[in-house]
Parts: sequence; structure tokens; C-alpha cells
Amino acid sequence: MNKVGSVMRTAHPDPVNATVHIRGARLAYSDEGSGPVVVHGHGLLQSRATERASGMFDWTPVVAAGRRLVRYDARGHGESTGTPTPASYTWPQLAGDLLALLDQVAGPEPVSGIGCSLGTATLLHAAVREPGRFDRLVLTAPPTAWTSRAAQADLYRLAADLVETRGSGALAELAARSLAAPAFADLPDLPGQPSAPAVGEELLPAVLRAAAASDLPTEQDLTALDLPVLILAWAGDPGHPVSTAERLAELMAGARLHVAESGAQLRQWGVTAARFLTPAARSRTPAGRPTR
Repeated sequence: MNKVGSVMRTAHPDPVNATVHIRGARLAYSDEGSGPVVVHGHGLLQSRATERASGMFDWTPVVAAGRRLVRYDARGHGESTGTPTPASYTWPQLAGDLLALLDQVAGPEPVSGIGCSLGTATLLHAAVREPGRFDRLVLTAPPTAWTSRAAQADLYRLAADLVETRGSGALAELAARSLAAPAFADLPDLPGQPSAPAVGEELLPAVLRAAAASDLPTEQDLTALDLPVLILAWAGDPGHPVSTAERLAELMAGARLHVAESGAQLRQWGVTAARFLTPAARSRTPAGRPTR
């Protein structure tokens, strides 16, 4: 058993579930495997549990490749607590949560990161704030950003109003208007499915309004990041447009880009990420044209 910060951790073949107090909230996380740390952040209105139930991703290859995987529920999501204050859920604030979590569970060494949508945005803000904290990033499903952000922000504000006036069940109406991406058409639950958010109804308006008020870091800040990056996008989803992924690949030197066109390709992301994160793959990828 070793002690990192204020958290006791024992090596165990199965995931160890724990909580840690971070900036006025209790964040729930799971810890499995051993080796260099990889932290994972889920998408908006999702959690560790709902992502697992959806069948979207299988990150067990990352653990099998000799990495310690720390997955956490963002503030107000899943088993983590929060307050109905929109400012506490903006992407820079969630990045502060992530950095504080890493201080407690990972020690001082740089870690790798895997994010999905909201998790990707959180990782990027954290990396811009403390670039030495990360050694490589896997950015999945990058959300709308910059010029494409305004329309998505309007949807989030509309969703927040609907929750306040008609309850969380009204979010299903917005889901019906959304385009179902072919990459996850055959999955049990669509990513971010509004009919079953992993956020309590009392917190939903605050979380949605914070998403509306947030954006990715500036292009200038992202250009300054100097670390290997793997970008995994899926096609056909206006909430996670390929255009954002392509722009990120242009801005971040040497970034690799893969776009899933089917569920079969999506289910290979765990293997793809594991190869990218394993020690044998730690050399810098030469800059080149992104691949689809």
C-alpha cells in the first residue's frame, strides 16, 4: 500500500472505487491497473457508469498495456457532488478540478489523458494551464468550438430552460431533433443521450448553462502546446463535428487524427489509444497530414 496525497491506494486487479474532496465537491473515481497514470474524463451529462453501459468505448486495452487508469465523474455528474451554480461547471473550472484531482491521486509525475467531448475540453484547458502536467493526450469526440460554438450554446440554453419549466424528461425532445451519427447507431445508448442524463435534475440547468458559456482554449494557446496528441473523432454528429477535430490536428504539431465512420471502427479506439500510450509509442510522431 502506498500513500499519494491524502488518498490510500492498494494494488488490486479489479478497479478500486474511491472519493476525494476537491474544491468544495466530492469527486468519485475508479483506479485500476499499475504503471504510468492515464486519467480519463467522460462527456457532458455522462458518467463512468453510463459510458460503460453505452458500449461506446472499451479502455481495458490501456490497462492491459501496463497503464494505471484513473476514471472520474466530473463535478455534478454521476457519483460526484456539485451545487446549482453555473460558474462551477465551466470548462476552465472543471480543468481546475482535474488538476487538483491529479495532485491527490497521481503524485508529481506527468500523466497521460483520455477525454471524451466535455472530457476532451477539460483536458485541453488543464494542459494549457499546466502544460508540464501531461505527457500525451488522447482527445476523443472534440465538441463544437470557436465559430461553430454559438449554435450549440443556444441548444444548451434552450435545454436548461426546458428542464426548469418541464423537467429533465423534456430533454428527449431535443434528442429527437439531433442527427444520430452512424458511428454509434448500433450502440445500446447514444452518447450524451438527454433522456437519461447522469446529472440530477436540480443541477442540470447549471451544468447546461455552463456548457453554453464555455469554449475550447484559444487557437494561439493550443498551438503553444508541445506534446504528442491523438485525436479520435466520429463522423455525422453536429455536436462533435469533424471540423473541430481537423482544426485541432492543424493547430497541434504532429497530432494524429482518426475519424470513425462505423461502430466497428469506434470500438477499436481502446486498442488505438493503448498503442499510442504504451512506452513503445512514446517517440514524437512526425508532423504530417492527418489521416481519416
